[in-house]
Amino acid sequence: MNTCIYLGEALAAYQFGEEHPFGPLRYGAFVDELQHRGLLQRLCQQAPQQANEAQLGWFHAHDYVARVQRQSKTGEGFLDYGDTPAFKGVYEAASAVVGSVLDAVERIVTGECSNAFVPIAGLHHARRGAAAGFCVFNDCGVAIEALRREHGVQRIAYVDIDAHHGDGVYYAFAEDPELFIVDFHEDGRFLYPGSGDSSETGSGAAKGSKLNIPMPPGANDRVFADLWPAAEAFIRRARPEFVILQCGADSLAGDPLTHLAYSPATHRMVAGRLRRIAAEYCGDRLLVLGGGGYLPENIAAAWCGVVEALLAPDGE
Repeated sequence: MNTCIYLGEALAAYQFGEEHPFGPLRYGAFVDELQHRGLLQRLCQQAPQQANEAQLGWFHAHDYVARVQRQSKTGEGFLDYGDTPAFKGVYEAASAVVGSVLDAVERIVTGECSNAFVPIAGLHHARRGAAAGFCVFNDCGVAIEALRREHGVQRIAYVDIDAHHGDGVYYAFAEDPELFIVDFHEDGRFLYPGSGDSSETGSGAAKGSKLNIPMPPGANDRVFADLWPAAEAFIRRARPEFVILQCGADSLAGDPLTHLAYSPATHRMVAGRLRRIAAEYCGDRLLVLGGGGYLPENIAAAWCGVVEALLAPDGE
């Protein structure tokens, strides 16, 4: 097994300042813990890459990409209704997230990496034509489009355990019958973005290809574990050719923006189970994206647990 990880200042630059929840301490906390646990030397470290306009256009509208470019030069205003501020260089920082994810997809598909982890990624709220919820470009969506357009991969499993519903992915692909979504998130009645009801299972020909699992505030490892077997069975029935995990750490207990109560054990368990599924169905092809998380010590613990699962001999 060869696990690639993407680290570097170009990815660390995707942050909105010290007063913002998505601030500069997130990246460093994770890297420090990787080193403390002796994990970094066991990983195949890759440098961040920049996505170009054409690649961004696989998912995003041209006029929106142009807007981000303009506001990146001035650093003024917001890219949404108030959650996602522009800053000088935001276009380059957001493009580095997408470019790194696309490089990881390429390395996984060609077999250079069995699996890969991009910690500053999983920006699952961005729409095709707008930013949302700290997310400028939707690297998850671009990766899905790239798998179809560039690599001929059709059946994709996208699993999201961030506390927030991955609405930017769900609604972009609601009518896509070959994108199979499993999304565990805090019930939208209590948390942004207010979507992801269990009745949202896809539209038209894609009805039944999406599994939204809203969790009550305070849901812990036990609650998650009780629901996981049905989710895993759903993924296995899909027989995916490629698996993507968005492992936002804001679903851990103590996050300042959310109300779930997982421990890092849930993140490690899910990564391990998906690694086994990827081994059984699609030649180990598993891409992991960091997602949210606003308590640095939770980020460090959850994501290092994920890395340990990717490195473990048996996947768990």
